[in-house]
Amino acid sequence: MSNKIGLFTGSFDPVTNGHMAIIKSAGRLFDQLYVGLFYNKNKEGFFTAAKRRAMLEEAVAGLSNVKVLAAHDSLAVDIAGQIGVTHLVRGLRNGRDLEYESELAFFNSHLAETIDTVFFLPPADLSHISSSRIRELIHFHSDVSDFVPESVVKEVEKLGEDFTSL
Repeated sequence: MSNKIGLFTGSFDPVTNGHMAIIKSAGRLFDQLYVGLFYNKNKEGFFTAAKRRAMLEEAVAGLSNVKVLAAHDSLAVDIAGQIGVTHLVRGLRNGRDLEYESELAFFNSHLAETIDTVFFLPPADLSHISSSRIRELIHFHSDVSDFVPESVVKEVEKLGEDFTSL
């Protein structure tokens, strides 16, 4: 019997409790889950890639079958093929996500026919959380502790009023 290996990718800028719910669910389903911190050319980074990776690694530290990886100039489906991934993991919060993700799944299935895409829904109370809303709250010095893991809260507290260190 072959291992089921998942890859959940995103920019995780920052990782949210919604992301974590999907990571935990997928972690129970797969023998190995990689969480891939990928560059998105359509998004401007708020936190540096190094800070995002550190926050993500701290957030998943207690999940024994979850590992964080990072890539910049690669398609997720190409990295997936290189590391033996059997399933791409994607999250769906709403209908807009479904439209975007179904298009992505179409192209990924064309590029790698042996890798399936599976979709996870976050719990209803987390479905409105997005990294872009969290970045906005951080920008205006609002409390984000209900929406993000402790690793993000600690990083935000380090910032104080100084966003130039991002």
